[in-house]
Amino acid sequence: MRAAPAATEAIANIAAYKFVTLDDTDELRPRVRDWAQAAGLKGTVLLAAEGINLFLAGAQAGIADFLGHLRADPRFADLEVKVSHSDSVPFGKLLVKIKREIIRMNHPAIRPEERRAPSVDAHTLARWLAAGVDDAGRPVAMLDTRNDFEVDAGTFEGAIDWRIQRFTQFPDALLRHREQLAGKTVVSFCTGGIRCEKAALFMQDAGVDHVYQLEGGILKYFEETGGPGFKGRCFVFDGRDTLGPDLAPAACA
Repeated sequence: MRAAPAATEAIANIAAYKFVTLDDTDELRPRVRDWAQAAGLKGTVLLAAEGINLFLAGAQAGIADFLGHLRADPRFADLEVKVSHSDSVPFGKLLVKIKREIIRMNHPAIRPEERRAPSVDAHTLARWLAAGVDDAGRPVAMLDTRNDFEVDAGTFEGAIDWRIQRFTQFPDALLRHREQLAGKTVVSFCTGGIRCEKAALFMQDAGVDHVYQLEGGILKYFEETGGPGFKGRCFVFDGRDTLGPDLAPAACA
């Protein structure tokens, strides 16, 4: 696990999502915006009927205050947050948006709130990668569900990369290349886990056996293990550009 942040890393960066039915996004949006503004945070919050997805940064006290308000809503009481630190806020402004999906796939039958594919935790995956097989002796195929430019910054050694340019292309890519996954334990992964919530379910529905999603994504893997088997850096959609296995931005690496 990563050591505590240095004293100079005054800014907390949080990423979180939850698939949960929200039938009041119009009312929820101004409340979330007001909480974030009062806490001095910047970043993006996406709200949709299927849930919430957020990336925010600010002083640690402000982050704690915002999460206190958000988790007071029973729907978000168990919201899990991934935290990293930086010397400055990597966002220029605060945006709170209502979207059709919190991660767009264009397959409304895929509903992670109702069902979830099995997940593998960071330490178990590190052990599988070191052995080259899972606990049942099957070869492990790492499947990168991110966009091509994200993969170019870094990915797991030997990972399958279908060079998609947006996540909405993943379903068609899977159907074209499904035979590539036969006989293997497939671990889908992305930055923070949200894309794999849908990707793993789609693979199950498409008849792919032995499908897992990496719990918490690459960032959780970095946090828990230090990143064995990952080559390069993890692209992030903010001013930090990429994070290393120590969760440090490029300028601090």
